[in-house]
This record gives sequence, structure tokens and C-alpha cells, in this order.
Amino acid sequence: MNTTVILCTYNRCASLKTALDSVVSQVLPQSVEWELLVVDNNSTDATREVIQDYVSRHPGLVRYVFEGRQGKSNALNRGIHEAKGDILAFVDDDVVAEPDWLQNLIAPLRDAEFAGVGGRIVAPVDFAPPRWLALEGPHSLAGVLALYDKGREGAELKEPPFGTNMAFRKDVFGKLGLFHPDIGPRPGSEIRGEDTEFGRRVLAAGERLWYAPSAVIHHPVPESRLRKEYFLRFMYDQGRASIRENGSSARAWGMPRLYFTLPKIILTVLPGRAASWVLTFDPLRRFQRKTMVWMALGQIAEIQRFITGEART
Repeated sequence: MNTTVILCTYNRCASLKTALDSVVSQVLPQSVEWELLVVDNNSTDATREVIQDYVSRHPGLVRYVFEGRQGKSNALNRGIHEAKGDILAFVDDDVVAEPDWLQNLIAPLRDAEFAGVGGRIVAPVDFAPPRWLALEGPHSLAGVLALYDKGREGAELKEPPFGTNMAFRKDVFGKLGLFHPDIGPRPGSEIRGEDTEFGRRVLAAGERLWYAPSAVIHHPVPESRLRKEYFLRFMYDQGRASIRENGSSARAWGMPRLYFTLPKIILTVLPGRAASWVLTFDPLRRFQRKTMVWMALGQIAEIQRFITGEART
């Protein structure tokens, strides 16, 4: 299996070293040909020097690519273009991969049954969530922290995996397109979801995805993210991303469908979510429902942005 691991990075030279150490230390059968492609998304710190050090110490394994257009989706798409592998695995620049991560992640792609795979993303073993934060069950907000744990049994996925631990056949991108350039973090915007948008596109096309629980990534949980304000902002941006993902090109009766979506959210969705939040007293459920209010507000803001832009044109 010819595989490329794509790691995109921007101004994280400190955590990047730990991530690179864990990836270059992967234990794989000799039959697996693979490379680590590190895409520098126009960093201004010592990122280039860090990567070049790994290139010199691991010749033939680590490659450096520079992408000057800011934005994670641009960096990911550059990585896909430059990759030599038929299987593309994705990992972030602030995580630690288990030594058998890559082997276990790409194993389900040995035949043509599945188009992609998602692995398990776990928090540090000493992580203790605050009392208002649910990480399991119907009110879970684990996804905001990029945690993805569907249990210890492999199963077919009905929802997309997360970008810090997933793999796809390269030809899937040829058939379905690349990552959405208008979604994904970049300087001045924390709108995320480029990974799940692509995963939903894959599932909508009738392709199949697999969950590989033995492909484990350890994801840090910085103290700065354990604040309610971070979660509310994240969900607000998720609302904006959902509007961008579903597209502003859909039309009904000759008009953009978003013109009809806006009053529905304002008159029905937002009041319903606000009432559910206010009338809930359990701290876990209450905060999760509050985040859904913020998500609706983000949708409203993004639709208004679109309508304003449409009016100007």
C-alpha cells in the first residue's frame, strides 16, 4: 500500500516537533511504502527550520511543501496535489499518534470496499472536563474539542470522521473534489468543518466509511478551550459553516433558497432552541442547548452576509 501522511501546519513549531516524532516513529510492515508530507501554510515562526531538520534526518520519508495561500483547506489541497500515495492519511500538528496508528488506520483500505476510514481521537488520560461539559451521550460536546470516540469496536460510519485522524483513497478526491476553500481555519477566521464537509460529501455520493478504533490519536485539550466562551464561539462558527457547506447556489422559484431559510430560523428554530435552553436546569443539558442557540445565531449571521453580498451584485 502506497501511502502519504499529510500534516498541515501553521505557526506551531513547538507542538509540531512532538507530532512529527510520533509520525516518523510509526511501525509498519515492509510491504507498506509511505511518506510524510508536511505542508507549511506560510508560517512566520521557526516551522520551516523544524521541518527541514526532520527532512535531513529522515531522507526519503519526510518531505517539505510550502503553501503560501493562507487557510487550512488550501494547505490540505496542496498536500493532496503533491502526495505520491494512493492512500492519503491526515493528521494535525498538535497531536501524538500511537506507534501502530497508521498501520491500523489504513488496514481497512486494503480492498475497494471502503473509500475512507476514521480513527479514534482521545483526550489526555488525566483530562477532567468541567461540570458543565458533557463528553458522552446525546448532549455531548466532545466534537468541539476534536475528540472522536465511537467505542472499541470497528463499525461502518454513518457520519464523517475528524480531520486529525482520517484516511481516504486519493481517487475519491478526484471524483468528488477537494476541501472547501471557504471552510476551514485561517488567519482572521476560526470557521472549521472542512473535514466533516468532505466526509458528508463522500457519504452522500454513496461511498462507505469505516471506523477503526485501534488507530489512536492523542489530542491535547488546552486550558484556553475549557471556557464556555470558546464553545459558544465554536458553535456560532459552526452555524456559519453549515450555511456555507449547504451552499448558497440552491434556488427555489428562481430565488436563493436562503431567502426562505432565514425566516424559518428566526421564527421557528431560534425561539424553540432558546426556550429549550432557558427551561433546562441540568447543567450538562443546559449548556449544550445554549450552544445550539449560538449555532442558530451563526446561521442567521451567515445568511445575512450572503443576502447583503447578493444585493451588492
